[in-house]
Amino acid sequence: MERIYLDHAATSPAHRAVVERMATIMTEAFGNPSSIHFFGRKSRQVLDEARETVAKSIGAKPTEIIFTSGGTEADNLALIGTVLANRQKGRHLITTAIEHHAVLHACRYLESEGFEVTYLPVDERGKISLADLQRALRDDTIVVSVMFGNNETGVLQPIEAIGQLLKDHPAYFHTDAVQAYGLVPIDVNELGVDLLSVSAHKINGPKGVGFLYAREHVKLMPRAFGGEQERKRRAGTENVAGVAGFAKAVEIAQETMATKQSEYRAWKAKMLAIFAESGVRYDMNGDEEMSLPHILNVTFPGTNVESMLVNLDLAGIAASSGSACTAGSIDPSHVLVAMFGNNSDRIRSSIRFSFGLGNTEAQIEKAAYETVNIVKRLTNGR
Repeated sequence: MERIYLDHAATSPAHRAVVERMATIMTEAFGNPSSIHFFGRKSRQVLDEARETVAKSIGAKPTEIIFTSGGTEADNLALIGTVLANRQKGRHLITTAIEHHAVLHACRYLESEGFEVTYLPVDERGKISLADLQRALRDDTIVVSVMFGNNETGVLQPIEAIGQLLKDHPAYFHTDAVQAYGLVPIDVNELGVDLLSVSAHKINGPKGVGFLYAREHVKLMPRAFGGEQERKRRAGTENVAGVAGFAKAVEIAQETMATKQSEYRAWKAKMLAIFAESGVRYDMNGDEEMSLPHILNVTFPGTNVESMLVNLDLAGIAASSGSACTAGSIDPSHVLVAMFGNNSDRIRSSIRFSFGLGNTEAQIEKAAYETVNIVKRLTNGR
């Protein structure tokens, strides 16, 4: 049986060129980059070149890049590190109800430390209101954190407009760009972003590495203590091989971005067309136009998400109910609850398909037809 992986928003397979690059670094540049001898200098050069590569990809300076263990650490450092370092400026944060748990749980921690957090609502398209944000802003707001593109629905937020809104406000602007990076163009200066989080394993890089962009004027309190790595912002010997693989993945992602955008949007349209032609009832969750190209979140009325996922897996198709960080429990999606409410049937009957490296149009078609068959079977053809 052919197995079709349509859960790239959870994690993506490493590109072969990334694996080859990492294997080379592991054997040829194994020195500690903090050492002053030849082997250390060689590893330091790898880090410096990688920093240049990722900085260039978002229009940043290399000194503004902090390598981390992934998106979660980057989000935590952006929020907790910035808030604690700037607590004299205030005790208020603003975020949204649909953020990744790396942001939401960091905010819950800060609330336990006496800070106030405003969670902006979203409409049924999954979008925040700029008017709501403007009303929520206070003189003592330290950070505003709004994700670039949602990991469950793919919905894009008005990041550039938020940057303009905050232009004359002292609050730092953070965006979790883990899902968007590598699939849509990002320039931190055009967007007015002060902090931006990225993870390598979403763009066919290795797990366990990411970066936080922190504009040079942002004051951060480290979350790890030890050495003086990453300009004293993140202690610990750097993951040189992981960073090198990450940089290679970034190069490939930048070169193939336009092609992937076109291909994934065509696959999304193909899947929806097959659902429509088959006569099954379905609704797309989110804003079809303003969304990431690789994520498709669909409700099939009358089905149960757990039964859908089990049947899809038996048919050889890997999909998801939403965030990988809540997989196993099949808890109601906090994103869909924020969009439609606790009593909506959508939170119990929605599936996320996400495309990426290794997928083909034939696979997308097969997965769509298998999904139709499963839906018809579970709803007795209704």
